[in-house]
Amino acid sequence: MSGHAANPPDFDALIIGAGFSGIAMLHLLREARLSARVFEVAPAVGGTWYWNTYPGARTDSESWYYCFSFSKALLEKWKWSERYPSQPEMRRYFDFALDELGLRPHIQCSTEVESAQWEDAARLWSVRTTDGKTTTARYLVSAMGLLNEPLYPSVPGMDRFEGGCYHTGRWPQEGVELGGKRVGILGAGASAVQFLPHAAEQAAQVTLFQRTPNYVFPARNRAITENQQRELQANYDAMWERIRGNLFAMPFEGSPANRLAAQTPPKERERIYSELWKTGGFRFFFESFDDLLVDEQANRTAADFMRRQIGDVVKDPATAAMLMPRDYPLFAKRPPSGQGYFEAFNQPNVRLVDVKRDPVVAIEPWGLRTRSGAEHRFDVLVLATGFRAFTGSFERTPVRGRDGVSLIDHWKRHGVRTWLGCAVLGFPNFFMLGGPQIPFGNAPTIVEHVAELAVACMLAARRRGADLVEIDPQAEREWNELVDQVMASTLVRHGEEVGSWFTGANVEGQKTSNMVYVGGANDYFRRCRETAAGGFREFAFR
Repeated sequence: MSGHAANPPDFDALIIGAGFSGIAMLHLLREARLSARVFEVAPAVGGTWYWNTYPGARTDSESWYYCFSFSKALLEKWKWSERYPSQPEMRRYFDFALDELGLRPHIQCSTEVESAQWEDAARLWSVRTTDGKTTTARYLVSAMGLLNEPLYPSVPGMDRFEGGCYHTGRWPQEGVELGGKRVGILGAGASAVQFLPHAAEQAAQVTLFQRTPNYVFPARNRAITENQQRELQANYDAMWERIRGNLFAMPFEGSPANRLAAQTPPKERERIYSELWKTGGFRFFFESFDDLLVDEQANRTAADFMRRQIGDVVKDPATAAMLMPRDYPLFAKRPPSGQGYFEAFNQPNVRLVDVKRDPVVAIEPWGLRTRSGAEHRFDVLVLATGFRAFTGSFERTPVRGRDGVSLIDHWKRHGVRTWLGCAVLGFPNFFMLGGPQIPFGNAPTIVEHVAELAVACMLAARRRGADLVEIDPQAEREWNELVDQVMASTLVRHGEEVGSWFTGANVEGQKTSNMVYVGGANDYFRRCRETAAGGFREFAFR
């Protein structure tokens, strides 16, 4: 690419992270004949699917669209074994994709980025790794993921516990022996929902410490037959077209004829909910009614139905009542999907403790103590406490833009602000894939679109002979205003009240911001297309 001939960069682009977004970005850059290198801190690729090896870890989007869409060869050659693939199957998929696409030579694993600095005079990024080496590139791409940096609880005495202590997001690759052990699980989010049934099968005793109960969709996982596989592959083109036109980038039909829960007779509404509940997964929410995200009365009908399901499954009325979310609407927090979660509480070796009513005050060498003085003793402590969503990676890996200002400090000063979750004012030649304010939905499809946009912007710069690209302040301001306006019009706005990572409210002491765009992935894709077709008017090229 064009640049200062006296000091050409080592690569056109450096990518941090080799999960879905990093691999997609690398593939698209190679297709565009731009040189690129990926730095990945883990010993192998996969991102979240490398680190999350806890028992029960699997996707909760269906396999046939939770994958790369840009390669016909990948779609036709790879065969998924289950509706929701397990973590080991996801690892195998990434290895297959790397070999099929010939990308392995361009990825450097076990390489941690210590810092990335924009050099204004040279108009390039200088990236230092922990091995002491410095690499330069015209562009820097963050593909570090939105749920990557584990969130550890701020409970006194964490370092005093004498048993094994493991975060689900950094589970040991060799596994953990739970047989005959007493296990404490701190947290009741997506990883706890998946982990608990497996722990209950192995451990002598499992105690789950819950602060906020979750709306949990039944996964209804199943094997994929040969006939189903052939049918999927025969209809891939139509499916991807449907995905790109869907609010959440999933191949769902949506509710027929703008069906509204608030206007549907109760008996018919119950029939629709029951049918989709048996189908499993997110279809219960996304294919039932069009007003669940915006109308509190409508949302309550779905929430009431889910509470009744919990009451039907969990035999102990007191435990069932504790497991029922009551203080917030469905989708104010990201709802998990699980297999056998509520059923696990019927087992005699599983207990539930409400730490909102009786908070944890200290970790002791033998377990934990709550405010009431209750002592809970266990051999293994599992931290299912989630992630520092969107921003956590930039706390671990400082990215410094103009005048040496780090992205984290920039956001602390001005609030989390981006353009399309992709570019940030004051950070030239920098793109994020999976950054704050991208749409909520099927992540692989969304980050592919962001990667396509970023590569198209780089190629537009090359055509103009420009070596500096930066987002226009007004474009960034308008996007942030839209993100806030749309959030305010939906029930997702209640996320701040219930500690949702949709607003960053799960991180204690962090200033909350709207971290996701809920105006629809399809609307977002349209904006990406219009930006490229319009010659990237939202950017300054110099």
